[in-house]
Amino acid sequence: MIKNLSRRKLNRPSSHRIALLRNLATNLVKHESITTTVAKAKELRWYIDRLITKVKKASLQLNKYRIAKKYLTTKDAVQKFVKIIVPRYSQEGYTCGYTKMARLNNRKGDNAEMAIIKFK
Repeated sequence: MIKNLSRRKLNRPSSHRIALLRNLATNLVKHESITTTVAKAKELRWYIDRLITKVKKASLQLNKYRIAKKYLTTKDAVQKFVKIIVPRYSQEGYTCGYTKMARLNNRKGDNAEMAIIKFK
C-alpha cells in the first residue's frame, strides 16, 4: 500500500499547479532567491530538490538538459541550472536539502504568510 503521495493542491487545478511550480522554479534558478507564500515555498522546495537529484543522477550531459527542460520553462534557466547550480551540489556531497526557506512578515493586503526561498 502506497501512502503520502499527495502534495499541496494550492487551491488550483492540476495543470495550473504544474505551471505555477514550473514558473516558480524557473524564477528561483534565474534569481537564486524569491519571495512567495509559505505554502508555495514548501512545494517549491520539494520540487527543486527532486529536480536537482534527478539531474545529478543522469549519466549523459544531454540527458541532464532534457530532464531540466521538462521542469523549467526557459532555455537560459536550463543552461544556468545544469552548468552552475547542479555542479555546486554534486561536488560538496549533498544528498538532499539544496534550498532553505525563511519566514517573513505577513503580506499587508491579505495577511498571507510570506517566506523567502533560496539555494544554500
